[in-house]
Amino acid sequence: MVSKFFEERVDQSAVKAQIVQKYFAAWSNIVLPTALKRGEGKIAYIDLYAGPGRYRDGAASTPLLILQDAISNPVISRSLVALFNDIDSNNTQTLQSEIDGLPGIELLRHRPQVNCNPVDKDAEEYFASTRLIPSFTFLDPFGYKGLSLRLVNGVIKDWGCDCIFFFNYNRISLGISNPMVQSHMAALFGDERAATLRKKVEGTTPSLREQMILEELSQALVAMGGKFVLPFRFRNENGRLTHHLVFVSKHFKGYDVMKGIMTAASSTVDQSVGSFAYSPADVSMPLLFELNRPLDELEGMLSKTYVGKTASMTTIYQEHSVGRPYLSRHYKEVLKKMEDAGTIQVHDPEGKKRGKGFADRLLITFPK
Repeated sequence: MVSKFFEERVDQSAVKAQIVQKYFAAWSNIVLPTALKRGEGKIAYIDLYAGPGRYRDGAASTPLLILQDAISNPVISRSLVALFNDIDSNNTQTLQSEIDGLPGIELLRHRPQVNCNPVDKDAEEYFASTRLIPSFTFLDPFGYKGLSLRLVNGVIKDWGCDCIFFFNYNRISLGISNPMVQSHMAALFGDERAATLRKKVEGTTPSLREQMILEELSQALVAMGGKFVLPFRFRNENGRLTHHLVFVSKHFKGYDVMKGIMTAASSTVDQSVGSFAYSPADVSMPLLFELNRPLDELEGMLSKTYVGKTASMTTIYQEHSVGRPYLSRHYKEVLKKMEDAGTIQVHDPEGKKRGKGFADRLLITFPK
């Protein structure tokens, strides 16, 4: 039977699909030129929990949205290899029918592949042992079964490979302390981290519990090679946390692109800095004034971190922005403000005439 998840599309589902769709478009434009130069000529989109393709209200879900974008782009249509999977045969049959009915589907050089398999140890072994072409993988299980560090590592281990996965926070938060599902928690966090986390979260507040769980997840992903991790929160109509989308990449460029996409998808923005969260409550009841001053905080952090040092704008951004919500334009805005106030010195190593912008090559010296 078709999962209840696909009975109707809610705002969170639309935002999730938008994030995945936008990143695929940006990612493909970045990796495909290099793939073509290397002689590979192919890129892949992989969805191991694809569903039936449409919600009950007729709205297309992520697989069809990705294929529609590929059909409309002649370069991508010649290069895309799409792999869809679902354990439910009704879902895969419906998805295959929806794909076959897409206008222009014949323009795709490589016919999308739809499989009906469980995501289990065999899947982990396949992705761990198989060299992948540049691939963007979406993992969207309903709970946590099938989601593991080894699977994520398998789909990002090769060049040009990124992953985004659904992290069912509520289910996992309960599972941390449930002895019946410790094997699943160990697969997701690692044996030692899962055991340590189980002790850490006892008696903690909900907000601290979330921070601890996400920190351990991020550290586990980084330890296995996913250097850049970016979570995006989803909350319900009452503002209660329900789940996350977690992006994992080995490269700063992908991290930078996804950060911009998640900023745009945020339902609240303070001083142009996104919350990296979406909640219907934020949309229906917007704040009348900014509660935070994140750019003011950034100025203070930069002054403290780089005191007595000289570094380029690019270096500062790539070093300092990891794990923080700021984009390149935020750093440039703050550094320009600091330059105008005389609190830093700025030098162009190429000796070019300065324009209104703040070039990446500029060297910034912070006083002692």
